[in-house]
Amino acid sequence: MPAYYRFRERRTDEQGATTAYYEPTPHAQGAWNPNEQHMAPATGIICRELELFAPRNDMRIARINLDIWGMILFAPFTVETRMLRGGRTIELVETRLMAEDKTCIVAHAWRLQTCDSSSIAGLEDPPVAPVISMQEWAGMKAWGGGYINSMQFKTDSQRQPGSGVVWMKNDLQMVEGKQTSSFVRLMGMVDTANGTVTRIQPGEWAFPNVDLNISLLRAPQGEWLGLDTVQQYGTDGIGITSSVLHDEQGVFGRSEQTLTLRRIQ
Repeated sequence: MPAYYRFRERRTDEQGATTAYYEPTPHAQGAWNPNEQHMAPATGIICRELELFAPRNDMRIARINLDIWGMILFAPFTVETRMLRGGRTIELVETRLMAEDKTCIVAHAWRLQTCDSSSIAGLEDPPVAPVISMQEWAGMKAWGGGYINSMQFKTDSQRQPGSGVVWMKNDLQMVEGKQTSSFVRLMGMVDTANGTVTRIQPGEWAFPNVDLNISLLRAPQGEWLGLDTVQQYGTDGIGITSSVLHDEQGVFGRSEQTLTLRRIQ
């Protein structure tokens, strides 16, 4: 089965930190520049390393903050993962994606101890129309690039510039020859939100995000990711793309991306 990445090896040092070696396939290619990786699968491969790092059955990732330090080079790369703050009930893990001796992404993940809180559970974000009721949508193909071309998209007539619901999935593994968990699969698509309800078409302006922040109310399930997204631009060159995250069972979290708005000369 096609995949976004090929795994080479993983090393562990005396302190328990790991370094994993990967190379991208053409399916990981970005939309803004053919010589970069798309942030979405790059997020997925980081989440895979977080998932594999010192796992505990009584904990799960509750928040991931990813800062984009520069172009995510389309080249062989490493993912370095280490514990910043260990603990019985709370842990903070750091992951760095590096290519050609340059830091591309720095991620921090909070892992929290789980318990049964079903008796007080409650959601305020409303559900969205299910994926089965949506129509195939080719609008995202205007972006181009290997990652976007690997995806399937569905939406409805309510989607408009600045807001709307888009469902998406792909049939690729994150890593060649390795089974992809629901967590890694869905996290590896969240960054796509920035292109789903654009207020302007790419061309006159660029609006790349400099970060991706994901908060998880529960572990996501399945293959389809639903993004109920709002994109807003300020008056001085900064914007925000905000999404409520859905799987086929309902709401499972939120994401936010900070945008730098740049007029293309």
